[in-house]
Amino acid sequence: MSKPFPSFVFLCGLLSDARVWSPVTETLPGRIFAFPGFDSLAAMAESLLAATTGPLVLVGHSMGGRVALEAVRQAPGRIAGLVLANTGVHPPAENEGAGRQRLIDIARTQGMAALAAAWLPPMMGAAPARVEALMPGLRAMVEAYPLDAYLGQIAALLDRPDAGPILAGYGGPVLLLSADRDRWSPPAQHAAMHALAPQAMLRIVDGAGHMLPVEAPEATAAAIADWAAAHGLIDPGAAPA
Repeated sequence: MSKPFPSFVFLCGLLSDARVWSPVTETLPGRIFAFPGFDSLAAMAESLLAATTGPLVLVGHSMGGRVALEAVRQAPGRIAGLVLANTGVHPPAENEGAGRQRLIDIARTQGMAALAAAWLPPMMGAAPARVEALMPGLRAMVEAYPLDAYLGQIAALLDRPDAGPILAGYGGPVLLLSADRDRWSPPAQHAAMHALAPQAMLRIVDGAGHMLPVEAPEATAAAIADWAAAHGLIDPGAAPA
């Protein structure tokens, strides 16, 4: 009897919910986890591990990639594969807190709609018409977040550890997925991660920014499916054409 395939779990990033991963899961099914109400990466990872069973392929976007690596630390035997999209492994930079504080101040004084207007545009890299079509849904996503949920996620990110050793110590299949117009987690950052995990596949999608899964869902799903099929993590017949 053949061994069952692992379950795919898609992990959302800062200020994000299922709207970011849903276009990908239309062709590459899996559960989606978002993390409002948490203030530590460890608790986020613990929650997703408790809510799932068996071997997992963790597909993490931005902060979700950090959660995926924390899940590897907590339960390495359960993680059959890792997809780290638009993310990093480094601890907070010296000036990161000040940069995030500017956005916190906007959220506190002007509200989440003003935060969405300030935060989202620099995240995007797709063609203007594509960005214009996506913005109403993305603004609604950010505006739906309670301020306390946003502050908790920022606290988690500012308290994040150096995850480089976790990635370097993970021997399973890894896909590092970047976008050529991602200014927050650029391709060079993923190349540095590749040096830590030489077994990884590095893919850079053209014409997208930091919100890659929603900016270019077809290319994202195809990259993940090709990698997963190559490593026996998915039925090749189920992969998107």
